[in-house]
Amino acid sequence: MRAVHATEFGRPEVLSVREVPEPVAGPGQVVVDVAAADVMFLDVQLRSGWGTEFFKLEPPYVPGGAVAGVVATVGPDVDPSWVGKRVVTDTAASGIGGGQPIGGYAERALAKAETLVAVPEELSLPEAVALAHDGKTALAVFDRAAIRPGEWVLITAAGGGLGTLLIQLARAAGAHVVAAARGDAKLELASRLGANAVVDYSEPDWSAKAHAATDGVGANVVLDGAGGALGAGAIEAAADGGRFIGYGAAAGEFADFDREAVAARGITVLGLFDLTGADEIDWLALAAHAQAEVVAGRLEVVIGQSFPLEQADRAHTAIESRKAVGRTLLTV
Repeated sequence: MRAVHATEFGRPEVLSVREVPEPVAGPGQVVVDVAAADVMFLDVQLRSGWGTEFFKLEPPYVPGGAVAGVVATVGPDVDPSWVGKRVVTDTAASGIGGGQPIGGYAERALAKAETLVAVPEELSLPEAVALAHDGKTALAVFDRAAIRPGEWVLITAAGGGLGTLLIQLARAAGAHVVAAARGDAKLELASRLGANAVVDYSEPDWSAKAHAATDGVGANVVLDGAGGALGAGAIEAAADGGRFIGYGAAAGEFADFDREAVAARGITVLGLFDLTGADEIDWLALAAHAQAEVVAGRLEVVIGQSFPLEQADRAHTAIESRKAVGRTLLTV
């Protein structure tokens, strides 16, 4: 079968398609005929050589932590009724709060039976994999934020897959949304999805504009998918006594700010690991819930760009250049 390999750490050009042996399902595993694979910003970072202290990757490896497709075969101790079913799943090596997001950019991928989520017929497999990470994460972030009607919510990286879902969830909760992103295409998308105001954070005074957009009261809730200096700017736009949830690092790192100064303003700060480390979260239930919301028409999943397996380098380039809108996928 064909699979994309990161032959070394470096630029997108290090990605190439190779012929590799077919995967074989072991105990507790299944093999999925892949229809679409999710492409994450994390994939781009790891390919460049970032994060080796957290992810023990050595080239060559097959990127990709989530796939959607049809179950082809099952391991000896797995319910055979899974065969032929449409599913979305993390790859066998991946997992919430651990593992390695690898093995997905391929015609067939291994997955654990315990992570399989059946895909309803009303949902396409590309839509399902576009929700694989973002759907359950968006719902977990939204639940933890406890957004109330009339509150102001500032969302950074608002034009990405996760940000687009959070805009819709916050608006459905009765909140006013300020969406921060880079470039007209993402800001126009955020407006179409219901954002009350949009701010381009490539402009130097964006944080002040975001604060002004809240009628000068500041954001009661900040949902930060950007991280880095952008996340620090976002917290400047927060209201005293507000809530800040930093779940992303699209800027290259999580938000870094003076925590004592933030605490003095009464702002509650939660990070990604406060979410992923919560034992009480039922991630499979959240994944199924996200699918149901899309099927019911209450959520729109935005797939901004799809590429065939052979063009994985173009998918990475689109994300790396900050031009990708919504979710980026590979199709098989």
